[in-house]
Amino acid sequence: MHVSPRQPSPIDDIAEQWADTVVQLNPSVGTTLGRAESNSLVGDYSPAGLEAQRSAARATLLSLENQRPRDAVDDVTQRDLSAQLQLHLESADAQLPLRNLNVIASPAQEVRSTFDLLPKTTEADWATIATRLNGVPAALAGYTETLRTGIRSKTTPALRQVRAVAAQAASHSGTKGFFATLAAEATTASPSLRADLTAAAERAAGAYSELSTFLTGELAPVSSVDDAVGREHYELSARGFLGAVVDLDESYEWGREELALMTEEQERVAQEIVPGGSASDAIAVLDADPERVLHGTDALQRWMQDISDRAVAELAGTHFTIPPKLQRLECRIAPTHEGKIYYTGPSDDFSRPGQMWWSVPPGVTTFNTWRELTTVYHEGVPGHHLQMGTGALRSDSLNTWRRQLAFTSGHAEGWALYAERLMEQLGYLDDPASRLGMLDAQRMRAARVVVDLGVHLGKQRPDGTGIWDASYALSFMKKNVHMNDAAVRFEVDRYLGWPGQAPSYKLGQRLWEQLRDDAALREGPNFDIRNFHREALDLGSLGLGTLGWALRRRS
Repeated sequence: MHVSPRQPSPIDDIAEQWADTVVQLNPSVGTTLGRAESNSLVGDYSPAGLEAQRSAARATLLSLENQRPRDAVDDVTQRDLSAQLQLHLESADAQLPLRNLNVIASPAQEVRSTFDLLPKTTEADWATIATRLNGVPAALAGYTETLRTGIRSKTTPALRQVRAVAAQAASHSGTKGFFATLAAEATTASPSLRADLTAAAERAAGAYSELSTFLTGELAPVSSVDDAVGREHYELSARGFLGAVVDLDESYEWGREELALMTEEQERVAQEIVPGGSASDAIAVLDADPERVLHGTDALQRWMQDISDRAVAELAGTHFTIPPKLQRLECRIAPTHEGKIYYTGPSDDFSRPGQMWWSVPPGVTTFNTWRELTTVYHEGVPGHHLQMGTGALRSDSLNTWRRQLAFTSGHAEGWALYAERLMEQLGYLDDPASRLGMLDAQRMRAARVVVDLGVHLGKQRPDGTGIWDASYALSFMKKNVHMNDAAVRFEVDRYLGWPGQAPSYKLGQRLWEQLRDDAALREGPNFDIRNFHREALDLGSLGLGTLGWALRRRS
């Protein structure tokens, strides 16, 4: 039977207008969503650009508050969008944008990383890239002015972040930096366009060099040596990343308990690999096993794609509903070398599919499959790809904001960790080595909760030797993760500069599991886990507070 699409309501119209406004004010978002009209543009990161965002958020919130929901869809939209807009205004009032600089997710990275998503096939594609490159100097100049405003307001990022981002920015300049390399890829472009690209790339690289100089020469001398942001800042950040209010002190204690449980479980599984040995002993054995090593990025890409394709084929119609459009996931090697593994969602029309990216660090040529099997499930199916793709498919009932922009890290990353654990429960990690890899990742995410909350809230150290600081955080992480020192140092720098984000993985997983268990308790023998997954994901990527409210209303 044909079901007519839901007719948009006034609240939908407001949400659609807000989505368009976000794309207009931040073209990087538009590119991420697959809106081609954004591809030549760079956002305004200046104080004027921030004020434009704040004014738009205030006006949208006022319009939203003056509407009466027409149905349950409107109820959810109004509740979640209002919460996000209110948080935007509170964060602006607290001057958080003036100190928005960190090693992983600030304008310094966003301006560059969006180039990874641009098509690079036709002459027109490269002309678009040239135009966008020419916009980089103004964007970074505006960003610099915002950071200068922070200096005048005595609202600055921590010195550790300033120094690290200065080094990142410097690496993008020069003849071997990102922009020069990007321009050199345009081998099929006409000679005149190649010349334009080279010149534009030089200007973009020069802008990053100037940013690095500013950070080192002006911002660093006045930045705080204290990495902790304090409770007020942290409460705002945590709300944003979770889309829910949680008891931060209880979360810290829970994180300690969860870490102990993950450690105990990991050591127990290690015994299956090396009887009488530790997790470290088991990891050493697995890392030395040639059957569990991939050589080269081509082999890595093929392995990722094979694992992903098999997961889609086997899970569809069992524990998950996987529509045909979501049964295509591209696993790709990223053009950068930052050590990240990440997912980008499909375009609104699915002409660009969901993509899993592996940004391989320089010099890394071997990959241990026992560590990374759970990563493919995290980024692909039933993780981010199923989650974000399901929302994108609901154009018949959900507005664009609900499908593609109502994003919180706790919903997304919490679901991905939930998916990892569920795959173990479904038997996909029965091999002790793969289970050890999953537990290694879960243990790291639990340690993050303790470290992040510990440092930023000024908690007493677990060993009773004083207050958490960066040095103790680094040593704590080294004891609880099996990564090289450079990777651990980057992880800790990330937590220190991006408060509230790292715990959102494990705290988000906790909330997802609570929502599932609550639904099972309410529904009793009628509970069906596939229906729970479908109903929850069909709502789009909401804040977890709104998600829980919406699921309880359905029961």
